[in-house]
Amino acid sequence: FTTINRRDSRRVTSVQSDVSPPSDSNLVINTLTSDVLPELQARYPGLSYSFEGQQADMAESLQSLGIGMIAILFVMYAILAILFSSYSQPLMIMIAIPFSIVGAVIGHFIMGFSMSIISMFGIIALAGVVINDSLILINLANKNRKDKGLDSFEAVVASAQQRFRPIILTTLTTFLGLAPMMFETSRQARFLIPMAISLGYGIVFATFLTLILIPSLYMINEDIKQGLRKIKSWFRTINNRAPKI
Repeated sequence: FTTINRRDSRRVTSVQSDVSPPSDSNLVINTLTSDVLPELQARYPGLSYSFEGQQADMAESLQSLGIGMIAILFVMYAILAILFSSYSQPLMIMIAIPFSIVGAVIGHFIMGFSMSIISMFGIIALAGVVINDSLILINLANKNRKDKGLDSFEAVVASAQQRFRPIILTTLTTFLGLAPMMFETSRQARFLIPMAISLGYGIVFATFLTLILIPSLYMINEDIKQGLRKIKSWFRTINNRAPKI
C-alpha cells in the first residue's frame, strides 16, 4: 500500500467489486456476511466492516421506504376505521397486504429477477391496490346484514358470490395490463420490470387468498364479538343478582 487511510482514528481499506450477473449481488452479499466476513473477524480481533456505495444507498432507501410504508398503513387504517366505524374490520381488509408481498417475492422468483429498490416501490403501490377486493367484499357483507337482515354467515356468503366475478375480472385485467411490461426484453424496460412484477403477481396471489381468507376472518370476528357479548351479559347478570348492601 502506498497510502494509509483512516476514519475516526481507525485504519480503513476499501474493497470494490462488480457482480456479474448483477442479479446475483444479494447472493454474494449474503455469502459474505454469513461465511467470509465472520471468519475474518474471528481471525483478526478488532476488525469491523460496513457496506458502502450502492449497498449503503440501498440500505438508506429501504429505511426511508419502511418509514413511508408504516405511515401509509396507518393512514389506510384510519380511513377504513372511519368508513366502517370499526376497529377490527380494517385489519381484516389490510390482511391482504402481507399476502400480496409474498406473491411479489414469488413473482420475482418465477421471472428470474432479484428484489430491488424498484421492487419495493411496486410493493408500496401494491399496498393501496390490493385492498380493493377485500374492501368491496366486506362492504357488501355489511350492507347485506343491514338492508336484508341476513346473519353474518349468509351475508358474507352472498357477498362472496356477488363480488366473485368483479374481483376476478379486476385482478385479471390488472395482471394482463402489466404483462407487456413484465415480458418486455428490451434493455430500457428492464429498469421498470421489477415494479410491474410486484404489482402483477402480488395482486393475483392476494386475490385468490382473499376470496378464502376474508370470509373466514369475517366469521371469526363475528364469533369473537358474540363471545364478548355473552361474557358482558354474564357479568351483568352476576352484578344484578349480587346482594346489595
